[in-house]
Amino acid sequence: MKKLGLICLAMFLLVGCSSKPATPTASTDPSATPVTTDEAAWDSTLIQDNIISIGVSPDYPPYESLDTSNKIVGFDVDFMNLILETINKDGGNYSIEWVQMDFSTIISAIQMEQVDLGVSGFTYDSERDVLFSTPYTESAAVVVVNPNSDIKTLEDLNGKVLAAQLGSTGEVAAKNVEGAEVNSIANVNIMMESLKNNAYDAVIIDKPVAENYVKNAGFVMLEEPIQDDDTYIIAKTGNTVLMDKINSVIEEVKQSDAYKALLEKWELN
Repeated sequence: MKKLGLICLAMFLLVGCSSKPATPTASTDPSATPVTTDEAAWDSTLIQDNIISIGVSPDYPPYESLDTSNKIVGFDVDFMNLILETINKDGGNYSIEWVQMDFSTIISAIQMEQVDLGVSGFTYDSERDVLFSTPYTESAAVVVVNPNSDIKTLEDLNGKVLAAQLGSTGEVAAKNVEGAEVNSIANVNIMMESLKNNAYDAVIIDKPVAENYVKNAGFVMLEEPIQDDDTYIIAKTGNTVLMDKINSVIEEVKQSDAYKALLEKWELN
């Protein structure tokens, strides 16, 4: 659930990356009909030859997180590996480079051509100056509280102290709650630990992430979502050649048994 980050912070995190020019501008609306492009030209838009660089904030399980050896794992990692396998099946030799950064800086990194794509639980927001892929998972923004909370419905959020991830569409949803005091937090792990310590009355996060915390940390999730959201890959506005390629591969992967197995593995079905 995510939004524009701070350009200065992105530059600090990603100094030294090279770039290539993007292709002409197209609609950022994920429902728009994809532009037909030369299939062989998509890799010419990559920042590095034969490498698809991806900005990610690994604090959002089950989409992405760090394991005990600091390796990025999660549904998004496995899904992009399926994307890569499909791209390479006809003799390609491409690889993926995951570039770890704060969530709020990913869009700026894409705009400055420091990474090719953003894959980090992004949901659609018309104010984000990026291209959106076709959706690759269904989701929703939900409310999570402590077990002893008196918040039982969305109406109970009015006037409460809320938290959401900085730059997320959940942050926007929280700010639309009447009389609420909203805290915008960069790191979801820190946000959930603060909720546990009663720093907030409730947090707003993606449903699969919420279910992970309910299962593993004992939180409670309200049944009614505060906002319906699908999940998208993002690219620089105008880079229709790359996005058309990604969209075509997403559709192929979503029809596969391997994709269905991933949904099962990460409990996203």
